[in-house]
Amino acid sequence: MTSKLLAALLAGAAFAFTPGAALAGDGPQTAFTGDDLFKLEAVADAQISPDGKTVAYVRRSADVMSDRNRGAIWLIDVASGQQRPLVAGPGSHGSPRWSPDGTRLAYASADENGSQLWVRWLDSGAATRITNLPDAPGSITWSPDGQTIAYTMRVPGEGMKLGNAPSRPEGAKWAEPLEIIDRVTYRGDGHGYFPPGFEHIFTVPADGGAPRQLSFGDFDDGGPLSWTPDGRSILFSAVRKDNWEREPQDSEVYALDVASGALTTLTSRYGPDAAPAVSPDGKQVAYMGFDDKHRTYENLELYVMNRDGSGARSLSARHDISVDNFRWSPDGRSLVVQYDDKGTAKLARLGLDGALAEVAAGLSGTGFDRPYTGGSFSMSRSGVIAFTGGSDQRPPDVRVVRGKGAERLTRLNEGWLAAKALAPVSKLAVTAPDGRPIDAWLALPPGRKPGERVPLVLEIHGGPHSAYGPWFATDVQLYAAAGYAVLYTNPRGSTSYGEKFAQLIDRAYPGEDYNDLMAAVDAAVAAGVADADNLFVTGGSGGGVLTAWIVGKTQRFRAAATQKPVINWTSEALTMDGTTFTSRYWFDAPPWKDVTPYWQRSPLSLVGNVKTPTLVVVGSEDYRTPVSESEQYYAALQIAGVPTALVKVPGASHGGFTARPSQSAAKASAIIAWFEKFRTKKP
Repeated sequence: MTSKLLAALLAGAAFAFTPGAALAGDGPQTAFTGDDLFKLEAVADAQISPDGKTVAYVRRSADVMSDRNRGAIWLIDVASGQQRPLVAGPGSHGSPRWSPDGTRLAYASADENGSQLWVRWLDSGAATRITNLPDAPGSITWSPDGQTIAYTMRVPGEGMKLGNAPSRPEGAKWAEPLEIIDRVTYRGDGHGYFPPGFEHIFTVPADGGAPRQLSFGDFDDGGPLSWTPDGRSILFSAVRKDNWEREPQDSEVYALDVASGALTTLTSRYGPDAAPAVSPDGKQVAYMGFDDKHRTYENLELYVMNRDGSGARSLSARHDISVDNFRWSPDGRSLVVQYDDKGTAKLARLGLDGALAEVAAGLSGTGFDRPYTGGSFSMSRSGVIAFTGGSDQRPPDVRVVRGKGAERLTRLNEGWLAAKALAPVSKLAVTAPDGRPIDAWLALPPGRKPGERVPLVLEIHGGPHSAYGPWFATDVQLYAAAGYAVLYTNPRGSTSYGEKFAQLIDRAYPGEDYNDLMAAVDAAVAAGVADADNLFVTGGSGGGVLTAWIVGKTQRFRAAATQKPVINWTSEALTMDGTTFTSRYWFDAPPWKDVTPYWQRSPLSLVGNVKTPTLVVVGSEDYRTPVSESEQYYAALQIAGVPTALVKVPGASHGGFTARPSQSAAKASAIIAWFEKFRTKKP
């Protein structure tokens, strides 16, 4: 699709389909439009200083000239709420990390030449670049004495060589040399094809100097990194085994001796053990993991073990929660954990005895095209917590917890969003056919009159092991501004409702989740909101799978838009970026041993039933649900005579599907325009 066509679709959706909106010349534009995506700002990576008095955070905003989101680092005084920019200007800046004494801030700055590590002195404002790296640094972590910074970075290597090319004459312009691939996982979504090399751990003096590589070998050593209080060791997680390529989830926690580079393995069970963090007194290590049983979902539990790896025990198992993140409390007697509960991200204090007490709720992240749960937090040595939190009407801002309750420190979008007519969001009660309660939310078109029935868009989340909630989402607002009610739900398989609820779709996806979604649509019709003659459905990734499955099962929807779907499980299993995953965790055997379940659960098998006009949308560099999946479905629909069109988002990966603001707006507009083609107009 050309940029001119996308622009035309965007213009049409922004105005022609917005009931009651003030048009140019009639006053201010109160409807939420695609142009507004360039105005949004969001908070990410809020880092509280060691003394709890200052928050450094990444302020993300869109650059309308480059059509990219950029990051700047700002500081907020917790007591007064006053804030100021610290690192801004050309490029993008992020990953702020306080030195242990709070006098300096390390961060990464990226420009067209790459990403480098910088340190800024807070008293003078002086800054220095302390690295000149060939690749971007990750997992930036200060040593306890503030003299050294550890980080991870890819070390280039040599790939397999086969034969020799002829000698090229001087000045001749020949084709590029052969690419020879021999790794099991040879490409990654958002990264492209992996160049030869491995990620390892480095240290560099905090005031600059030559970096030192600490870990070696043909393995990827990942962050986050955790120094022991004495500064002698760094703990990390990796898969360092002979079969590491075929067992990517079987990671262990390692202790790396900084002086000698010697490694000590601290865990040994089958399954992931990750994100180790040493307690303040250095005697214990907390980490996350689970016993891998090759099911599609397991709760990520929080474990604590002794510093030598003995005495490992789960602190969170009895609460049936999945821990996303954690921090040790300053006294080492408890940990603050982040987890999702019924579509809401929460913080709670988890004692070493397993007792759990909620601290705050409402965390949200910056991927706000759709209403996913998310967010992050940090904690000071004084116990003050900073986190990113929002609502269904606002993107995330900085919030802090000092005692009871959370305080909002920033209001980045308050001025201009207050003048916008946004879609109100409310909870909708839904009961599945088997009696299970299903969480659902309805966003209503601004200006809808009480009792008025309006067209409905069913928006289905991806994963499928993830969760929606009452959070700000640009897609939802754009659909609502075009006159549609938007229904989004957490059907079985969704996270945040316990392990058993998520596991209901193990070896059975798609399946009964279809009935949950239909029950939600029935509830929206019964509530007097949805026009039963104007129902539409869309969703991305796992939601794209279910969209394609739905139109193969029912003809109740006027039109559909399946975004970055899996259409054929056999081809997806062999072409996705993590090829060891699907055949092991979603099925009992690879497709050449038993292809039947792959076909039975593939939306491609239902194309003969499809009558619903279906748009197919995918990023041109999607390696998670590869472009070939969408192209298969588009071709099949064309052969079957079903009205269809294929929209490819140039340069977009699976995870970065809406990273460019213009493409995010245009993608939503194209979907609205597709729905409008088939919407029944009523007087």
